[in-house]
Amino acid sequence: MTTLQAIVLAIIEGLTEFLPVSSTGHMIIASSFFGIAQDDFTKLFTIVIQLGAILSVIVLYFKRFFQTMDFYFKLLVGFIPAVILGLLLSDFIDGLLENPVTVAVSLVLGGLVLLKVDGWFTDSEEKQSTNEISYATAFKIGLFQCLAMIPGVSRSGASIVGGMAQKLSRTTAAEFSFFLAVPTMFGATAKKCYDYYKHGLVLSDDQVNLLIIGNVVGFIVAMLAIKTFIGFLSKNGFKVFGYYRIVAGLAILVIHFFFYKLTII
Repeated sequence: MTTLQAIVLAIIEGLTEFLPVSSTGHMIIASSFFGIAQDDFTKLFTIVIQLGAILSVIVLYFKRFFQTMDFYFKLLVGFIPAVILGLLLSDFIDGLLENPVTVAVSLVLGGLVLLKVDGWFTDSEEKQSTNEISYATAFKIGLFQCLAMIPGVSRSGASIVGGMAQKLSRTTAAEFSFFLAVPTMFGATAKKCYDYYKHGLVLSDDQVNLLIIGNVVGFIVAMLAIKTFIGFLSKNGFKVFGYYRIVAGLAILVIHFFFYKLTII
């Protein structure tokens, strides 16, 4: 991986981590185009640089993130489904991550959902603050988040839709999705690093530098993306993201089958 490739992947991560378009899916496709997707370090890089994006949540929502223990327990409850299913389905998930067609199909299907979701759930006058979310609601949102283990689904998209299904407003659902990303991404990063070293792989100085660059770039871009996304979502809803996902998914399928066979394994 070159420095330029690391910067491009980090920009993609920062832009897409909190948008309902699947950051993992986009990075899988981008690294495949670069011809580095099968590299062990690339697979580690695409997970670890999520920490930079997650740090942007803590900085932007500093006062609201550091709340009562009750708030953290709710995040823990929402995180539990991902822990259980992630451990049980680890090998299956790794297999899906190596299939660009899975990413493309998930983008299209998720896009169709986003075209309809604003009509399915209208903003509720109840639970307009993340502080009002119950433990049961947090757990149900965590179940929705598990859908994102399929690459291309989008963690933020799944959890936001899950929140709206529990009568949260779009804005509140999005903000809780951001908060829930913190333990989820920290957990995913810790597991990926453990697996990396378990297989006897060691980071070189250059690779450490690339991880630092990736996290810094991801942090800066994610800060801008979050601020823009919340304002756009509250006014316009999900349709534009739905159309984007459908176009992107179909384009990937056409490229893969007719022009350039994307190789990830």
